[in-house]
Amino acid sequence: MLVILSGVAGAGKDTIKKELMKRMENVESLPSFTSRAMREGETEGQTYHFVSKQEFEKMIENQEFYEYDIHHNQYYGTSKKLLNEKIKSGKIIVKDIDVNGTEHLKELLKEDTKVITIFLRVPKEELKYRLETRIDKPSPEEIVLRLNRFDYEESRMDLYDYVLKNDHLEKTVKIIMAIIENEQKIENKA
Repeated sequence: MLVILSGVAGAGKDTIKKELMKRMENVESLPSFTSRAMREGETEGQTYHFVSKQEFEKMIENQEFYEYDIHHNQYYGTSKKLLNEKIKSGKIIVKDIDVNGTEHLKELLKEDTKVITIFLRVPKEELKYRLETRIDKPSPEEIVLRLNRFDYEESRMDLYDYVLKNDHLEKTVKIIMAIIENEQKIENKA
């Protein structure tokens, strides 16, 4: 099963993903590949797989991605090889990805893999506050870029199986855990 978490930058996707992995057996993350520089506190292969723009473009040429996109002037993509390996292992894979990537993965995997999609909503003012107070504080230009994407991301919520307001971490994590458990029961009955 693939569980996709989406929402604008700062919506809490990474924090929720970490909590799910801590609390649930059989849950693993699938980090994207990116051409952006590693930030303080990030670890290669855990947060992302960091490669140069040239390496990323070579991977595109070699058709190594299920999907990829450019955000904030950097590439992000989902490795076919890594996703297929994790699916075959029988793990529940949690992936945070944008709305465009969600649409592509749902379409590409719908015949072979159960895909559950969850959109995390955050009020725009709360999002601005989260971005401004992050440990890896983005530049003012980067904050503007991310806030400008807010309306587009919100306009695509109809793609998702579940839409949750992420205004309380503990509550949101418990709801998502219940969603995963219920979806597993449904899948096991099929």
